Amino acid sequence: MALALADRQDLDVQIAHDERSAAFMALGVGLATGVPALVLCTSGTAAVHVHAAVVEADLSSVPLVVLTADRPPELQGVGAAQTIEQRNLYGSALRLMVDPGVPDITAVASWRSLGERVITASLAPRPGPVQLNLAFREPLVGHVDEDLYRRARATTPQSRIGISKLGDEDLRTLVDLVADQVRGVIVAGRSEADPEAVAALAAALEWPVMADHRSRCRHLDAAVTTFDSLLRDEAFARDHRPEIVIRIGEPLASKVTAQWLRDAQALEIHLQGRGHVIDPDHTVAYRIVADPTDTLMRWAGALGHRGAARTPWMARWRHGEKRMRDHLDQRFAGCEILDEPLTARTVLGALPADSHLVVASSMPVRDVEWFAPARRDVTVHANRGANGIDGVLATGIGVAMATSAPTAVLLGDIALVHDSSSLIALADRGVDIRIVVVDNDGGGIFSFLPQASTLAPGRFEALFGTPHGTDLELLARAHRLDARTVTSPEELAVALGETGPRLIRVRTDRTRNVADHAALHRPSS
Repeated sequence: MALALADRQDLDVQIAHDERSAAFMALGVGLATGVPALVLCTSGTAAVHVHAAVVEADLSSVPLVVLTADRPPELQGVGAAQTIEQRNLYGSALRLMVDPGVPDITAVASWRSLGERVITASLAPRPGPVQLNLAFREPLVGHVDEDLYRRARATTPQSRIGISKLGDEDLRTLVDLVADQVRGVIVAGRSEADPEAVAALAAALEWPVMADHRSRCRHLDAAVTTFDSLLRDEAFARDHRPEIVIRIGEPLASKVTAQWLRDAQALEIHLQGRGHVIDPDHTVAYRIVADPTDTLMRWAGALGHRGAARTPWMARWRHGEKRMRDHLDQRFAGCEILDEPLTARTVLGALPADSHLVVASSMPVRDVEWFAPARRDVTVHANRGANGIDGVLATGIGVAMATSAPTAVLLGDIALVHDSSSLIALADRGVDIRIVVVDNDGGGIFSFLPQASTLAPGRFEALFGTPHGTDLELLARAHRLDARTVTSPEELAVALGETGPRLIRVRTDRTRNVADHAALHRPSS
């Protein structure tokens, strides 16, 4: 199978030395393009290493096709080397699992149809991972038979893949639910929705849009980008409790916002284009699965507009946003030493136009959500399906390969060390990737949790801080990458202006980081 793929002139074949890295690279391709990449691995434990990316592709609705080579039936269950049960390896995470058996020339007419079925299942009705388990007998070499290829191609069926439109009766229900409501909010996470459609509904309702970077809605006139900080103010959170909430797509990273929405006990409507349930707090009253852009535009059109005058509700949200934004701008102005929030702010602000940014779960995704500026010309990605830190660098490499655009990865030191196998041969891939690693020698997010104040320092460090002592610059140079440590926003911006691959290290302190965040979230009176 590797030989057959390598013979195809219309495929970009990339070699990864580690199956987990390969799978997350393929995930990055699907994340950036919406088109499934193929990841091929040998049989046995190699297929097991792909599992983490399969889980993320499932929960984030990212198309992915996993080609697991397998041993023939006569070598199953008899202790043959490199042989495990692969047919149910990924369980319910798959959209489809196909085990067509050892190739037989009599089945050639079905191969193209099988391939089409695999790709279609990965894309619709909800994108996700598909496994094609391919058993081969020795000799494990061969060549592409062009005559067979032409015969198989002649039988290719065509499938239509799309997202359904909302029915007229359901649209009338949505209009009735919100028509007379004033105290409402729109919560926009990652989705297929066009930002202009979100803007149209926000204008029709005169409601604020609590938007993260993955929603592509941070630049909207109605956008509230400092929602996490605002809702830490008990008085503001109490006085701005909504009676109705429209959620679009995936959740925000902010735990404060999630708790506020849960405690509001508001009528909650969730709109998404794909049919999986996202309702961890069990608060959704109406779940709408339909084309988000079409639904939002029709919804806004049916509502009309309430007039030119802003409602007091919207004006109060705008005032809070301006007050908090002014506070953050003042706090960051003139800072000469990088901390973790300022690093996130600088990274997104300094990237060239039409770039991509891949952000690790844990603190980086939160710092970008809370403190980074709105950029219409930078696309932000994060693996927030399973919220793991594994494969972040590999995902960024996949995004860079798929888009051929400047790509930055913002991650912590633990995430980088965990994914260090993705550094192998990165210098030879020809991708422009700038790796910004926040190095606090451990798991920084745990310093914000009760364990930090309730456990003895030694116990906390051993179990949660987990320092590793790795010299990250030397690690990068061992893989022939340019690496440097920067200390100021200016140095970071200059380093981000240079093409990659390169590693940029920012040294921070975990204890001080907690105090830095507290000061940023608390505006001066």
